[in-house]
Amino acid sequence: MRQITVATVQMSPKLCEVETNLERMGKWVQDICRAQKVDLIVFPELVTTGYECGVRFADLAEQVPGRVTNYLAERAADFRVHLAFGMVEKQKVESIIYDSAVLIDPQGEVHHTYRKIHLRGEERLAFRPGYRFVVSETSFGMLGLLLGWDLAFPEAARCLTMQGAELLCICANWERPHSTAWRNYVFTRALENSLFVTAANRVGEEYTYDFFGGSLIVGPQGEVYSTLDEGVEGYGVAIIDLDEVKKNREDTQLLQIRRPRSYREIVRMY
Repeated sequence: MRQITVATVQMSPKLCEVETNLERMGKWVQDICRAQKVDLIVFPELVTTGYECGVRFADLAEQVPGRVTNYLAERAADFRVHLAFGMVEKQKVESIIYDSAVLIDPQGEVHHTYRKIHLRGEERLAFRPGYRFVVSETSFGMLGLLLGWDLAFPEAARCLTMQGAELLCICANWERPHSTAWRNYVFTRALENSLFVTAANRVGEEYTYDFFGGSLIVGPQGEVYSTLDEGVEGYGVAIIDLDEVKKNREDTQLLQIRRPRSYREIVRMY
């Protein structure tokens, strides 16, 4: 068995207050890891800044590695845990910023950075989209990162699955009234790809959005390992066995029976 312990954190970031949010993230890591041995903690999307920062995103953006990742790398190394979280990333060219997810390993090293591909609404005014999905080979298995609205696109999770992902981490900012869609998408991505999904969605209100939470950890057959109530801060923990992914895929032949030559329409531009 390849059993690991994973956690999802459901928190309400303070808008545009990076230092406050980092301190609170550090406290969540400390509390979770002191309560039990944990291999991975997943935080929401844009958790270091909040969502409705507008033009201030450019000032709040950080390079990777940089001040934000260095702080969280120390926490990861202190407690020997992987951390996945969302932040605003900038390139050396100051005007180019991304809605990104970062994975830090237990040695305090940036393991992987993913830039959100499916930008929604006003996100397209603030961020440049990413362009590729990449799976990280961690000490416990193959892990893929997605952000927010990426969850609504089956192609995203399937691309990661075809690269070997066994565990899909969703860092999200899903708002009301889309809680039913959120849950349905999480279950569907787990079932259609036969993998584990750890989905951390934020809570709290900003100017025009009310984020509901409802964070989940779901298994490859749609079984629920952890669920958090809507509207409240907290965290969920679950022990999962990544060998269940291979076993379920062998039983169902889900990937082997695919017929890619019949799917050409799926990559046609709308």
